[in-house]
Amino acid sequence: MDMLDITSLITTVKNPTAISIFYSVCLSFVLSSMVAITYQKTFQGLSYSRNYIQTLILASIVVTVAMQAIGDNLARGIGMMGALAIIRFRSSLKDPKDMIFIFMSLAIGIACGVYSFSIAAIGTIGFSIFAIIVHKLPFSKESHYDGLLRFNLENDNQEDKNKLEQLLSSSCQSFALVTLREMAQGNRLDYAYQIKLKRKETYDNFMKNLQTLSSVKGLNLLLQESTVEV
Repeated sequence: MDMLDITSLITTVKNPTAISIFYSVCLSFVLSSMVAITYQKTFQGLSYSRNYIQTLILASIVVTVAMQAIGDNLARGIGMMGALAIIRFRSSLKDPKDMIFIFMSLAIGIACGVYSFSIAAIGTIGFSIFAIIVHKLPFSKESHYDGLLRFNLENDNQEDKNKLEQLLSSSCQSFALVTLREMAQGNRLDYAYQIKLKRKETYDNFMKNLQTLSSVKGLNLLLQESTVEV
């Protein structure tokens, strides 16, 4: 009998075959990897966690195996619930969208675990397509601020403070002071601004203009477009 015979997958949750278990785990891996790639392509923020992306894939496989182990056995299901009640999950998600991707990964595992391969495949493809569409919509792309600007100035240098206000007003579409704190025993002030540059303004030119301030130090601009794990 051919190992890839599709008829070998026609089974029940109660009486699985070795080949159907193997295919369900492999399909769970492939589909959850598609979800992980979609998450990476649609991510918006300063950084993403590689461990979270790996969790999306591995969680789906774990759920697939768990569903196959439970099958139609009610006692096993109750035992699984008791085991999960003992385990304490203390990881917190930074973004509500991360929770949606976790649910999708678990849904893939459940569907593959009960051998609903068509539901798992169509659902994953549909989820990935709509996630990309939502990511491309105008309200998803538009951000109120481009990044975080940090620097420090001499506390007594009023000329630099006036030039800073003029520069922010002329170069930025919007800006907001996030933090302001004293440093060097009150001799310097540390600024943190959220900024959004005007369309005709470039980051390089903006930073060069800031460097013209005589007392500026520690100039740093962290852009939201960056997706490097920190």
